[in-house]
Amino acid sequence: MTDDFPTYVDVDYEDGTNEDPEDYPQIQDKIEKAIEVTRQGLEQYENPAVMWTGGKDSTLVLYFVKEVADRYDLEVPPAIFIDHYQHFEAIHDFVDHWADEWDLEVIYARNEDIGSYVEANDLEPGDDIPVDELSEHNQHHVENILEYEEDTFPFLLDTYAGNHLLKTVALNDALEEHDIDGILSGVRWDEQEARADETFFSPRHDPDIYPPHDRVQPILQFDEAAVWEAFWNFVVPDTVEAFPDDGYVPQGADDLPNDLEPSDTPVSPKYWEGFRSLGSEISTEKTEDDPAWLQDLEGTTERAGRAQDKEDLMERLRDLGYM
Repeated sequence: MTDDFPTYVDVDYEDGTNEDPEDYPQIQDKIEKAIEVTRQGLEQYENPAVMWTGGKDSTLVLYFVKEVADRYDLEVPPAIFIDHYQHFEAIHDFVDHWADEWDLEVIYARNEDIGSYVEANDLEPGDDIPVDELSEHNQHHVENILEYEEDTFPFLLDTYAGNHLLKTVALNDALEEHDIDGILSGVRWDEQEARADETFFSPRHDPDIYPPHDRVQPILQFDEAAVWEAFWNFVVPDTVEAFPDDGYVPQGADDLPNDLEPSDTPVSPKYWEGFRSLGSEISTEKTEDDPAWLQDLEGTTERAGRAQDKEDLMERLRDLGYM
């Protein structure tokens, strides 16, 4: 990244202001906007990357990245996967498999200082980690950025200190190491109240908090139902050769056409099991037995299976660089 970032970037940081999914009423409207934003993200930034959690939203963004790169003869940037040490094992397997299928470079972002301490002391999720055992870098985040005053913090993802150290610090360190100036992410307006005012190009330029970069957010305009509509009508048919070109919505794991299995599709296995949102193995539960796309998407909360402590802190965490 050159020293004059962001002056070499020509994007509209106000694009999306005061909008919501209803401003993009049809699936084609949403897709056209996603393509437009994705193309700018790939063309405007010198070292872009894609946030990939293995979840439906980030996988949809990755689909748009691959399609736009192919259409306009652009490079597919690396994907960043934040390994916070508390993922479902199935998520790791899913990411590894599809990274290989799609020939992706994956940057695994980890807070290795904490990971090493956890391994050396044989800690389990929920065990306390002394702040004074952390590296100077992590202590700075705890004491000066979080202004956290306790002597220990729990090794748990969905807490104030745990989330920041295991996810945000890991991400910011990866952005700095790889000189990432624009990161494409799967944030959506309707997913969480703290994200409702986001714009398609969201600046993160304060060097005291994070490496200066922009968040490029191509699917803000999608709601949960539209994400699944895009999956079964575009993502899966375009990815799986044996899947019907005109789309098909399976009613369960044993209802796929042409002898396909769930593992043949770029749909996380946890969604087939009834999870609506993927967080951590420790603090995320499935909401029903039906696959995610068959549940009551309008009448229930998408993130109901998430630990609410972290959900309640979302706004403050986002100010510190959380997605």
